[in-house]
Amino acid sequence: MAVRRSRRRRLTAAVRWAVLVGFSVALSFPFYWMLITTFKRTSDLYNLKNNPFLFHEPPTLEHLRLLFRETLFPRWLWNTAFAGVLVVAITLLLAVPAAYALARLTGRWGERLGIAIFLTYLVPPTLLFLPLSRIVAILGLQDTIWSIVVVYPSFTIPFSTWLLMGFFKSIPRELEDAAMVDGLTRFQAFLRLMVPISLSGILTVVIFSFTLVTQEFVYALTFISSASHQTVGVGVPIYLVRGDVYYWGSLMAACLIASLPIGVVYNLFLDRFIAGFTFGSVK
Repeated sequence: MAVRRSRRRRLTAAVRWAVLVGFSVALSFPFYWMLITTFKRTSDLYNLKNNPFLFHEPPTLEHLRLLFRETLFPRWLWNTAFAGVLVVAITLLLAVPAAYALARLTGRWGERLGIAIFLTYLVPPTLLFLPLSRIVAILGLQDTIWSIVVVYPSFTIPFSTWLLMGFFKSIPRELEDAAMVDGLTRFQAFLRLMVPISLSGILTVVIFSFTLVTQEFVYALTFISSASHQTVGVGVPIYLVRGDVYYWGSLMAACLIASLPIGVVYNLFLDRFIAGFTFGSVK
């Protein structure tokens, strides 16, 4: 019996390691593909007789030179980071207190109102960009980075509010009551107690909001026309796809540079990110 159990444990461990290695290879393959395409020569990329997963000619930096010298890619990175930071700040400033108020101060109507707010997140951007373009025009923000800074919170705040509501509901009310008995006001209890306990959810909101800024296409394409004000999500496909010519090496280089930092952040805070989506569903 002991020998059978030992074999089963070894087999189970081997299967787990095989699954883990398989998932790791599958998840890292896109980054490997972008990396190898970035440094391949153009002749090597279009030679169908060569193995696409290996180098057949010496690596080159021509695609990186084209990306940084013939496009405004550094400027697009800066615009994306600038807009992302501001959108995240606005989202946290409004979503955190709104979620707390809906979870604690509105009674049974809070949950219904939270669902109604979340439903606004589900409205397709293709239906909203026309009225929002009117608002942007009235504010005089056409063709500026501030146009998307104003518009993006319209879809980051609803989802973030709904997500944080689950976090605040999962925290026992007795903790707040005890804090207020000790002399804290409700606002002080919110800042000193509720916010630190909900850091996993807040971090999830930060990652989610910033990722949406980097991936959004419709609003940035509609509200911004000049190349110097574009974000990565719009500038790269527009200026590296010219007619039927695709600059695959430069496209992959841009994708790798833009996605790698976000991938590293996801990996570093993976446990907190998962907790942000699951902790609010249980008490």
